[in-house]
Amino acid sequence: MTEPVKGPASYFPSIEKKYGRPIAEWKDLIRSSPLTKHMELVSWLKTEHALGHGHANALVAHTLAEDNGM
Repeated sequence: MTEPVKGPASYFPSIEKKYGRPIAEWKDLIRSSPLTKHMELVSWLKTEHALGHGHANALVAHTLAEDNGM
């Protein structure tokens, strides 16, 4: 039996369903942004792409953690 997904990644299925883009696309957008700070990126996703705070936060947290080797 597989372990349930925990942390930011637990939001990924609902993000893909609600916004119609795969998570890889969102991560590419985050990585291509000139912004680097967590809350700047969250605000940008909310204003430019109409994501909710929790979804934007989960995407940014997971992407930045991945990029920092965590």
